[in-house]
Amino acid sequence: MKKDRLITLAIHTYPKALILKGILESQGIPVAIQNVNLLKPVISPGVRVRIHEKDLPHALEILENDPVFGNSEIAEKPQKNRILIPIDFSDYSLQACRLGFDFAAAHQAEVVLLHTFLSPFSMGSLSLAETISHELKESEEHKMLFAKANREMTSFCEKIHQLMTEGNLPSVPFIYRVCEGVPEDTIILMAKELNPSLIVMGSRGKTRKEIDLIGSVTAEVVDYGNFPVFAIPEGFTHTHINEIKNVAFFTNFDQQDLISLDTFMRLFENYSFGIMFFHITEKSDAWTEIKLAGIRDYCQSHYPGREIGYKIVGEENFLDNVERLFQESAIDVMVVPNRKRNIFARLFNPSIAHKMLFHSDTPLIAIPS
Repeated sequence: MKKDRLITLAIHTYPKALILKGILESQGIPVAIQNVNLLKPVISPGVRVRIHEKDLPHALEILENDPVFGNSEIAEKPQKNRILIPIDFSDYSLQACRLGFDFAAAHQAEVVLLHTFLSPFSMGSLSLAETISHELKESEEHKMLFAKANREMTSFCEKIHQLMTEGNLPSVPFIYRVCEGVPEDTIILMAKELNPSLIVMGSRGKTRKEIDLIGSVTAEVVDYGNFPVFAIPEGFTHTHINEIKNVAFFTNFDQQDLISLDTFMRLFENYSFGIMFFHITEKSDAWTEIKLAGIRDYCQSHYPGREIGYKIVGEENFLDNVERLFQESAIDVMVVPNRKRNIFARLFNPSIAHKMLFHSDTPLIAIPS
């Protein structure tokens, strides 16, 4: 890894970026300010403050002690690196662990395995005597469910240790938690507590019946939109992330797409893969080609050494079109910039990430934007 490469320290408004630039340069740290949206010849609302990688420890120390930027939520501060892997002890949970542990080993991260269970008991309209009897029964049932979940987790962890001993899984430190609650809500609450670099989850394949897809836990976590999520379908056969050769990145030419791209590239910068940009449109024109070519040139400049291309996807029957183009381009993983959406938007206008999660057997990485 080159020591003199530029990395993004923070993204601020242009005036605030200039202030930060002055603070850092007064301490002998060279700073470059870069427009986030290079597709338009104007200063965008958000600009990157970039420094040499070797200066990062000094820059973070300066920011931490600065009265203005010390409380900034944008400046990246060191914290314990964790990967969250929700599991249900199925085969595709084990597949999620293979890729999650592989990613953790490359990033010196700790893995947190999370299993949640939901008690089927609920209080109905009962008399006092029935209520007392029900509470006692529920308490005993809860103990039994919790003990069963812990036994299954212990057995699963023994399997993980065995795979590590056999050399089939990287030796990565991990802990586990067993919780009662609605799975998607518990995962989101745990993610808020741990602030993981990545959530790695199994997902169902497109061959499942539609009723199995309604209320999918993975879809709910993806739709929450605050954390990077790597959703792995049960049919995915790769066991190492470095086996991924071609990535599809969906773009709508928003400034947030470039921010999501930068987040994705920082997460997966240690891996070598080509990037194919996909843009879904009702009607293609010359301006669409120009903008896609601009994104390609941007990537070739900022992420050199990678094969970069783009495809335009017709909006009509776009799911079928995407599947066909995935096969033509040998796409291994798709990446979708993901925005947090309210419940009405999710019900009546599902995001691309949501649609692709349900209708494709290709793994999906959702990056918050």
